[in-house]
Amino acid sequence: MVQAQPTPSLESFPQRRWTVDEYHRMIAAGILTPRDRVELLDGHIIEMVPQEPPHASTTSSVGNDFVLLFAGKAWVRQQLPITITPNSEPEPDIAVVKLNDRRYRDRHPVSEEVYLLIEVADSSLTYDRDRKAQVYAKANIPEYWVIDVNQRQVLVFREPQEDTYQVKQVLEMTDSIAPVAFPEITITLADLFV
Repeated sequence: MVQAQPTPSLESFPQRRWTVDEYHRMIAAGILTPRDRVELLDGHIIEMVPQEPPHASTTSSVGNDFVLLFAGKAWVRQQLPITITPNSEPEPDIAVVKLNDRRYRDRHPVSEEVYLLIEVADSSLTYDRDRKAQVYAKANIPEYWVIDVNQRQVLVFREPQEDTYQVKQVLEMTDSIAPVAFPEITITLADLFV
């Protein structure tokens, strides 16, 4: 009797990883278009999850509040790319980045220009908490938050070292936090969930 062999998983096959330059060439050639809701993460082209109202509302609300909060101190970008060479160009929900005279018209911010990244998570919590945190730590992003809209918590990651963050905290709505780069700015977390 012949036993059926298990079907190999995709992970067991060699995978082609893309660079940021190759990704940009695919966009320029029309292989990837704005209708393709994708981002490049660790060499993989990842389809982004459609946004449910709690995710969209939280992203918009936090982004608008942060524009006012960081006015004159940093540039706040919402759902726009940041470049992490050689092989990542994610589109975090919120990126607080260094001011730029050209307002990043000719390029996306690079990891050295990022103060804080924020992902808003509902169905993507595990991915944002684990995979994206690993990529951001490896890129030496100093601070990364995941706003968990379901549990109404904020996961805070600080002190990147290699591909992990040394400090990981779970904060509740009753807590406040000051970003590492801006200790003079206190954010009441309840305001993130309005």
